[in-house]
Amino acid sequence: MKLIYFAWVRERIGKADEEIDLPEGVATIRELIDFLKTRGEEYEAAFEFPEVIRAAIDHEHVEHSEKIGAAREIALFPPMTGG
Repeated sequence: MKLIYFAWVRERIGKADEEIDLPEGVATIRELIDFLKTRGEEYEAAFEFPEVIRAAIDHEHVEHSEKIGAAREIALFPPMTGG
């Protein structure tokens, strides 16, 4: 599965995207974020406040409780601001 990171999430992790195999037990966006936080200091910093992270599965915005299912791509990003 492809993960894409935007804005300060990308900056803190140090990469724009990556391919990962989801471990068993990771079925929702919330569980994905919890898993990613265990992958190192940079991920822990990026997801320090998971409640502000927004997500999209295959280009559709979703809540953290959304099941990942057979998603091809998940984007994770901070809240967007307008102007």
